[in-house]
Amino acid sequence: MNDVAGKEIVAFNQVSKIYNTGTIALSDVHFSIKEGEFISFLGPSGCGKSTALRMVAGLEEATSGGVLVNGKEPKQLIRESNDIAYVFQEANLLPWRTVLDNVILPLELRGGNMKENKEAAKQVLEMVGLKDHFKAYPRQLSGGMRMRVSIARALAAKPKLLLMDEPFAALDEITRQTLQMELFDIWEREKMTVLFVTHNVFEAVLLSSKIAVMSARAGKLSALINVRLPYPRTLGMRTERDFGKYVELASTYLEHGTHRKELG
Repeated sequence: MNDVAGKEIVAFNQVSKIYNTGTIALSDVHFSIKEGEFISFLGPSGCGKSTALRMVAGLEEATSGGVLVNGKEPKQLIRESNDIAYVFQEANLLPWRTVLDNVILPLELRGGNMKENKEAAKQVLEMVGLKDHFKAYPRQLSGGMRMRVSIARALAAKPKLLLMDEPFAALDEITRQTLQMELFDIWEREKMTVLFVTHNVFEAVLLSSKIAVMSARAGKLSALINVRLPYPRTLGMRTERDFGKYVELASTYLEHGTHRKELG
């Protein structure tokens, strides 16, 4: 079981985001995330969950309030360390580079010993089940395999905080379930903090230690749900009564959007 009782690593402090078009993406979001937690941002399209993730990555700035990661502004932290990695919905691999070279790329950009970078890339590729595909090109891989490469690329620098924006949304259900379990195993083994964006209630309950339910109404945080299901999690848990209770609870807050601070 992953210990999720660590120090505060991410803090949203009364964060609001209003775009130039007048669209309110986030409204007064205030909560913190502890080291080692697996947090899912759950909500419908357009509710601000990806905006929240991009703020943690330093890719968006708040209109008011702010986000801190390890007590620092995200942009400052990224300049100083390799602590944050981002996995997008699309794998975004370079088609002219092999699997191994795609994973090495962020390590190359940071410099260091090429031999050590290559070994680090091989280790994470083995971790995601691609040890026999080092020399393959993205066009030769399935969608699920390309996503594995994207995850491996993010893990290569051994980040403390892994940000994932609906990485499995475009995959078929069988592949999605396989990667859910692989991701969960990586999280338990590496003891990193994961922020995961999804609109799938079952996925959120299966993977998360805590779910941040976002309301479609002006990007508000409707509820924080502590998912007190036992570890390790398995796909078979989806048929159990307690699992169903969390699905029902999260679905209720998605539907009604009533603001509550923390549940569970």
